[in-house]
Amino acid sequence: MNSKNHIGICKHGEQKSEFYVKILHLGIQQQEAEITVGSSRRNAGYIETQNLTRVSEFHLLGFSEDPDLQPLIFVLFLFMYLVTVLGNLLIILAVTSDSHLHTPMYFFLCNLSLADVGLTSTTVPKVIVDVHTHSTVISYVGCLTQMSFSITFGCMDDLLLTVMAYDRFVAICHPLHYQVIMNPHCCGFLVLVSVVASLLHSLLHSLMVLQVTCFKDVDISSFFCDPSQLLNLTCLDTIIHDIFVCFVGVVYAFLPMSALFFSYYKIVSSILRVPSAGGKYKAFSTCGSHLTVVCLFYGAGLGVYLSSTFSLSPQQGAWASVVYTLVTPMLNPFIYSLRNRDIKRAIWRLLSNTVSVLCIWSAGWKSSKTEY
Repeated sequence: MNSKNHIGICKHGEQKSEFYVKILHLGIQQQEAEITVGSSRRNAGYIETQNLTRVSEFHLLGFSEDPDLQPLIFVLFLFMYLVTVLGNLLIILAVTSDSHLHTPMYFFLCNLSLADVGLTSTTVPKVIVDVHTHSTVISYVGCLTQMSFSITFGCMDDLLLTVMAYDRFVAICHPLHYQVIMNPHCCGFLVLVSVVASLLHSLLHSLMVLQVTCFKDVDISSFFCDPSQLLNLTCLDTIIHDIFVCFVGVVYAFLPMSALFFSYYKIVSSILRVPSAGGKYKAFSTCGSHLTVVCLFYGAGLGVYLSSTFSLSPQQGAWASVVYTLVTPMLNPFIYSLRNRDIKRAIWRLLSNTVSVLCIWSAGWKSSKTEY
């Protein structure tokens, strides 16, 4: 009897030990599973952070990738770019070749044309090449370079339009002191201030982006490296981003627009005090072209801002940027030449002289070839 009890107790002890071993084994397996899950999550987080921080290129997703639309986009942008460059260069050559146009207003117009050529040459050739090669990739360095130059030339457009408004204000409201106030030194100083301020604006944006070590995404909803789109992709603190945007908006948007509106308020007030209708028309015709360009420029800029604020589709935002960066510079030469007799006269004189030189050169080349 004792031996049987002893045997039962041993079997019961063996069962208990096996049960404890199973529990211990299950606990070890559970701990190993938790360690594996934790390490996988850490690795996933590391990979995600690595993909966001190590950005070597961006993708420009401004236009539709439909193959049927690519030839149309290519021809449209190439045509508009050639018209923009040739038209603005024609304005510059016409003004510089005619001594009657060596006045402050046309001096500022030449600088505005140079800024327009620079702005379109910074953005549009990349679009043409991308459509031709079916690529949307732009390098990190190339994106920052394009952003810097586009900010510089775009800001120059903004500030030069403000300077031209001040020139019209002095010409209409203080005509007797116009030559004294708008002397060559003053004109050169105003253009220099516009250039330096534009470079500072570009430098601020570049420094802000260069300090960023994390990007949310690499897809830019525009056809070029739009500064606002690029800043939205950064992992900047919301407070820092808002402070920077407000500062830039006040200095480079609100102040120039305030000066421009104040100038035209004074201009309109002076024109309304002119007694004759002919005098009012003559006074307004001197600033009508500039006012048209201002409305077109700021209207397109407002469209770009609204498209980025209300998160429209990439195609709509890109086409709004096209109006700002390409359509406005393309129309500037037509607006100033069609509404200005002096510009039209200078352009026709330049074209006739060019044709005469080409005819003389062609006749001389044919005569030399015949003699040979």
